[in-house]
Parts: sequence; C-alpha cells; structure tokens
Amino acid sequence: MRILAVTAEMFPFVKTGGLADAAGALPEALERQGADVRTLLPLYRRLTPLVRGQKPCLVANILEQPVSLYSVVSDGHKLLLLEAASLFDRDGHPYGVKGKPFADNDLRFAVLSKVAAEIALGAIDGWEPDVVHLHDWHTALTCVYLADSTPAVASVLTLHNLAFQGQYPLERAGMLGLPPHLCTVDCLEYYGDMSFLKGGLTTASAVTTVSPTYAREILTPEMGMGMHGVLAKRRDDLRGIVNGVDQDVWNPATDPYILANFTAATATRRSLNKYALLRALGLAPTQGPVFGVVSRLTWQKGIDLLPQVVSLIIAQKGRLIIHGEGDTALEDSLRALAQRYPELVCVHIGYDERLAHMIQAGSDFIIQPSRFEPCGLTQLYALRYGALPIVSRTGGLAETIIDANDAAIEAGVATGFQFEPGNEDDLRAALDRAINAYNDRELFRRLQTQAMQANFSWDKSAAQYMALFESLVRDSKRGTDVVADIRPETFAKRRADRRQATAGSSTGLATDNGRLW
Repeated sequence: MRILAVTAEMFPFVKTGGLADAAGALPEALERQGADVRTLLPLYRRLTPLVRGQKPCLVANILEQPVSLYSVVSDGHKLLLLEAASLFDRDGHPYGVKGKPFADNDLRFAVLSKVAAEIALGAIDGWEPDVVHLHDWHTALTCVYLADSTPAVASVLTLHNLAFQGQYPLERAGMLGLPPHLCTVDCLEYYGDMSFLKGGLTTASAVTTVSPTYAREILTPEMGMGMHGVLAKRRDDLRGIVNGVDQDVWNPATDPYILANFTAATATRRSLNKYALLRALGLAPTQGPVFGVVSRLTWQKGIDLLPQVVSLIIAQKGRLIIHGEGDTALEDSLRALAQRYPELVCVHIGYDERLAHMIQAGSDFIIQPSRFEPCGLTQLYALRYGALPIVSRTGGLAETIIDANDAAIEAGVATGFQFEPGNEDDLRAALDRAINAYNDRELFRRLQTQAMQANFSWDKSAAQYMALFESLVRDSKRGTDVVADIRPETFAKRRADRRQATAGSSTGLATDNGRLW
C-alpha cells in the first residue's frame, strides 16, 4: 500500500512537540508492515542542506506561489520536501516568531495542503498514493481540496490536539482556491470564519485521535473545543489509536545523550545519570527525589500548578527541573521560581533534545499535570526510562499510566500516579504518594521495573492504522467511490481511470522535461 503522509513537522528534521515524534516514527513502523510511505514536509530554512545540489522533481505554481518539490531520503525517511521560499524560508519557529503566529499561516498551509492534493491525484508519475494520512489542522485542507475528486481518494485526518483549529477570515477562502460550495456551515464555515480543521473533519474518509479515551472525550461539550457537534456527525468514522514510542530513539540501553546506559535489570545505574543531570544544571546534589517536567509551558499543560506545589517537593529534599517553552507569562513566573530557589529548581526555556533525554534518564519522576491531553508521549518515554509518571487522569495519560493504588500495587501492574486534572490538592496527594513510594526503596524499584516493561511500541499502533487504511480502500464508510478491491492491478486501473477523468484539466503544474518525477 502506498501512503502519503503530510505534516508540518517531523522528527528528526523539525520538532516543536509530540506531533513531530509521531509523524517521524509512524512511517517507519508502517514500512515494517509492508507499506510504501512518503512524507510531504515543508522545506524550512534549517532543512535546505538536505536538497543542496539536488534537482527538483517538480516545479509548480500553486495558489500563485512558485514551489518546487524535492524527493530525498534522509535518516531512513522517504521525504517530499516542498520548497516555497516566500512561505517557508524563514528564521525561527515553523509557525511564528516569539509566540506570535505568522500572519500568512493560512496561505502557507493551504499551499502545503494543495500540493498534497495534487500528489494524491497523480501529480507524481509512477507513484500515486492509495491513502493520504494528514496530521492536524495544518494539513486538513487537503481533504477539502480532494472533496470533489472522482474517483474519491481515501484520506485519514489524525487529531493530535483539537485545541488548534486553523481559524481564519472566511473572505480569504477565494485566495486559497476554496470553492464557494465548500465555504458553508456544512464544511469550512465556522461562526463567520473558516476553520481548516472543521473542513478536514467534514471531508476526510476517517478521523483518528491519538487515544481511545480522547476520542470519547472530544464528543462532549466540555472537551470538544466547539467541534463536538461536527465530531458527533462523524462518530462512526472516529476512532482512537494510541501513539507509540520510537524504541530506537528512546532507548536507555543505547541512548547517546546520557552518561550511563541502563536496562530494567541495571536500573541502579540511573543514579549516575541523576547526579550528572543535577551537576549539569547547577543544582545541589541530594538523596531526595528529582522531579522532571518536559512540556509546552501552557495553561493546557497545567504548568501553572507547579509553583503551587514546589514547597512540598523542596520540603522532601527534592529537586524540580522544568524544560520547555510556551506562554510568556508562565515562562516569567517559572524563571522567578528558579531565582527564588537557585540550587533546588532549574527552569530551561526552549527545547533541547539532549536535555530532554537527560531529564528522562536522571529524574525519579516525570510530572504531567495537563488539563487535557490527547495522548502524550512524554509519559511513554518516562516509562521506558524508569522515571515514574505523575499524570492527570485525562485522555491518553489515563489510558497509558496505571495508578499505583493498593490494588494495582498488589497485582504488580502499577506504573505511575494519577490525579484529577487541574486539581492542586489532588496533585499534592499524588506527589505525597510518589514520595512515599520513593522512600520505600523495594517498592520504588518494583514500580520502576513494571514501568520499564510496559510495551508501547509503534508496531502495535501501526497495525491498527494499516487495518484502517485497508478498510477505507476496500469500502469508504462515507459512501465515496473508493475502490473495493485492493489488489495491485486494481490500484493501477484506478490510477488510469483518474488520469483519463482529469485529462486536459489544468492544475497549474509545470514539469521538468515533461515529467513530474
């Protein structure tokens, strides 16, 4: 099966959060399932060395923007890198500067989506995808651009975080090449504006989220972020598939970023990483517990709760390490916290991959106090590294961490600690339970071993995605004309039919020597 993945970020090339980790690891797992996956990704400035000296395989004018497409293989990934210098050749963050989104993000990601749609419709000679897999609002317009195509193209839109919806003035729809009949309340229109995400939700063949719990939560007014009504109409096409861990990147036995490699059988070596971490960050050594936080620093992530509980940690000779970036006001309050306790609390603003690995390997606990969390990957990395997660009972956090209550401890299945989202008192209670477990060395080592033995391989998730993709190719639940036979010869006939149906149409594509690939 041929799969076109489309994403705004992808590890190890560009990363701002868990979306990049998922978009980077899933294609490799799908390839192990026998799929042929190519990932369309913007050619951000930092990625230009990947195409230096290369000849573009496609030159086009998309939405009045000159673009080029490069086919490269890097770090084992088959990439389609979209060059649009006026849109992506910029300094800083992929989405904006200093917390402010770029004013033309609608055009930037519309162009990405339009190119994805053209590839889905056969723009690359010799390679046409059977399924298009889209990640978050940045790529959701792909489904809208494909809405009128015949035969229909199977598409899956994965929601990594429903809070981000790509909302822009409706009057810009014409500039983005969106036809009027799709700019209605049944598709793109959203309270007088347009929402890229809503357009994708209404036109994708299927919608997935990154955990079954989150898939249920977003059907409610409390968690649906205004989209619960739209999602309710797609209930039969909505499912949750838990994210996995890239076990090559996040492997304490081989991790090049940490001082002392270890396994579940040699977890006592973690103490070497703990003291190396404290020393590197200028914190005083301690026999007490080290609590790590690797997160976006936002209200959604519950980061505002941390200053309220730091006294409890310090009273137990603990240390608190916070690594991430986000809301300026929260960053400032955390800096003030670190200044108040210079040898006990460290706050590192920004994102550094090495430091993220060091925190996982050297912390005794990882705190994730999210008010909502579609899946979360940090707690899965923590399990792998034996840093017991302390998580709020929501979304994928509730799905992946088994609370260390008496019954779970007795059954030998506990892997962390849960508390009610946004509840400071319950977070304090969870911290108390965690510290008590830490002080019971036999119990703590048992919990560490159970955590490190938890299996969240991407292979399990990839098998579920493959089953979904194959079912969509057999028979689209939305009644579209997706072919029912998935034999290779049927794929070839489908492509020939589409070329004949679109013969003579103008896509605005210019080619090199008459070929697209």
